[in-house]
Amino acid sequence: MNERIKQLRKELGLTQQQFADGLKIARGNIAAYEVGKNAPSDAVISLICREFNVNEAWLRDGSGDMFRSNDRYSDIARLTTQLLNEESDSFKNRFISMLARLNSDEWEFLEKCALELCSVSPEKTG
Repeated sequence: MNERIKQLRKELGLTQQQFADGLKIARGNIAAYEVGKNAPSDAVISLICREFNVNEAWLRDGSGDMFRSNDRYSDIARLTTQLLNEESDSFKNRFISMLARLNSDEWEFLEKCALELCSVSPEKTG
């Protein structure tokens, strides 16, 4: 399980400290889990799965996908967690901040543009 914890953390783009902060546990615990010195308790495993939308079977034994299938709200929650753990001037944070300031007309325009982009076939682009 130690390798999967490290793999998960890296997939999320988090440092050990950021990962630990997301779980509200000490960074040293994460380090100990990743090198196999300590095994996480069932409570910590449940916490990891809940906080990062991880498939418990994958975390425990490597079976299935790393993440549980998402619904829209889970996607938003995971993105929010990632944004809080990034630098405030990262592209993701700047982009989401820009989206948050759009008015209704701008959202409609953005939707029209996105729909046009989705309907363009490869033959039409070049």
